[in-house]
Amino acid sequence: MKLVRYGKPGKEKPGLIDADGKLRDLSKVIKDIGPEQLNDAALAKLRKLKPTNLPLVRGTQRMGCPVTGIGKFIAIGLNYSDHAKEAGMPIPKEPIVFTKAISCIQGPDDDVMLPKGSVKGDWEVELGVIIGKQARHVSQKAALDYVAGYCVSNDVSEREFQLERGGQWDKGKGCDTFGPLGPWLVTRDEIENPQRLAMWLDVNGERMQTGNTRTMIFSVAKIVSHLSQYMTLMPGDVVITGTPPGVAMGMKPQRFLKKGDVMTVGIDGLGEQRQKVVPFKLAK
Repeated sequence: MKLVRYGKPGKEKPGLIDADGKLRDLSKVIKDIGPEQLNDAALAKLRKLKPTNLPLVRGTQRMGCPVTGIGKFIAIGLNYSDHAKEAGMPIPKEPIVFTKAISCIQGPDDDVMLPKGSVKGDWEVELGVIIGKQARHVSQKAALDYVAGYCVSNDVSEREFQLERGGQWDKGKGCDTFGPLGPWLVTRDEIENPQRLAMWLDVNGERMQTGNTRTMIFSVAKIVSHLSQYMTLMPGDVVITGTPPGVAMGMKPQRFLKKGDVMTVGIDGLGEQRQKVVPFKLAK
């Protein structure tokens, strides 16, 4: 299934994308798509629905983050050896873990706002993993059983904040709008192998990143198992799993994001995002 949340920010409704790519309304079936709807039993009930019996949603709709109630937004750094090389950093011996602020999460096509003082805004296409049930000290062999589904993520970053301001990476990763997720949550039964997914990112129509999850240093199963040794993963938690090469930081000369740039981000089977870069503006 391809599950979505659509509508104005803060007022999203649950829906699904049918076999013809049309949006169907799920609001008469479930209240929302959150932690309680992500376990295997709940997803199995939704899977039994006949999409053509659900109301068709007409017109162009804004897509929100495909899951609500996210408790943790965890990221893995330098998980592609060629990206580590372009960043001038050693290949990690175990997953590098950092967090992105929950407040940075937004819909897949919402504008990305450069933070005040930003000079090194960057892009990163990543595979997002959405946890479906509580995971604590799970084995690598069983790890994928704890995954509800997958989504596209753009791990937007501010490299000066991340690398030149001291402290951890987090403050260059969690700025407002830096966490576009979606457009869909694709349930794990539709993804035969999460380590065989082509991914790409364009800026202003120019291909910047081309990669495949098969070149990850640490697989999705390894990452979920590893994280579960250090924290309890809960339904609705999101883990993004690293980016292939082609980021602005690794270019010669470097070419960072500026006002008016448009990022288009996609992963095979998981859909496509599009974000316009806008300047900093204080929230009302």
